Amino acid sequence: MKSMIKTAVLPILILVAACGGSPETTGGGGVKVVATTNIVGDLVRTIGGPQVEVEALMGPGIDPHLYKASAGDVRRMSSAEAIFYSGLHLEGKMSEILERMGEREVRTVAVAECVPGEELIESTGFSGLHDPHVWFDVGLWSQAADCVAETLADLDPENGAGYRERARAYVDELKSLDGWVRGRVEALAPEQRVLVTAHDAFGYFGRAYGFEVRGLLGVSTAAEAGTADVQALADFIVEREIPAIFVETSVPPRYVQALQEAVRARGFEVEIGGSLYSDSLGNPGTSAATYPGTVRDNVETIVTALLSTEAAE
Repeated sequence: MKSMIKTAVLPILILVAACGGSPETTGGGGVKVVATTNIVGDLVRTIGGPQVEVEALMGPGIDPHLYKASAGDVRRMSSAEAIFYSGLHLEGKMSEILERMGEREVRTVAVAECVPGEELIESTGFSGLHDPHVWFDVGLWSQAADCVAETLADLDPENGAGYRERARAYVDELKSLDGWVRGRVEALAPEQRVLVTAHDAFGYFGRAYGFEVRGLLGVSTAAEAGTADVQALADFIVEREIPAIFVETSVPPRYVQALQEAVRARGFEVEIGGSLYSDSLGNPGTSAATYPGTVRDNVETIVTALLSTEAAE
């Protein structure tokens, strides 16, 4: 299978090279970079400031686990000075292309892999691999800021001080955000902090902020949930009398809706407490268009739903 992927990818890269897709500086001396997800793009844009032009390949609601790069994406990556991606196999179907881009002397940086290995969560059922959703722990995600700043400073030494200064300011902002999250979830009693979602993306959130987390799908949405998975999670919800479960903006709602029906068949009602941003930010112009805004929206949705359903009982 790997050799087949290489065979398919190589002609695209050759075509891009033939079209003159070499890295170049754009817009008045700015550094031109490509990000895979809009979560990574927001991080790079915040630290890069006006000196960096950032183009994110995946927009709101796009599932990076399933995303396949188009020929246009390959051209964009080939002409960039650097490619920032999440890593830890989040962009599983792009791994081969990202590897080959690095071989073509385009700087590639996996920002989640800037987090020390001992702080990562091992993926259940995937020996040696780690859960890629590190941004759900605000403190961990702040560690990626320095990694981005140093890469940009290396590419553009003249503006290195500015990149490092913005990174320090952003780390301070995220420290405040982390404190806000911890304070907000205190509204829930420890026994109320059970988070059931469409896929197992919130492990870092649970570890950092004291939630028991269950996902219907695994760490990657590439794996389908079987009937046994639905039934087992439905039993858990009924046994624990969980009042609310959550859909995700980048995962079809049918999975959680099927889970809700399975719970109802057992004589218990569980509400869909709202939609969480898991693998992408919200739409431009909304409160969730940035990483801090997405964190706040998610936490408010979780806390409000669990509190309101508890109060209604």
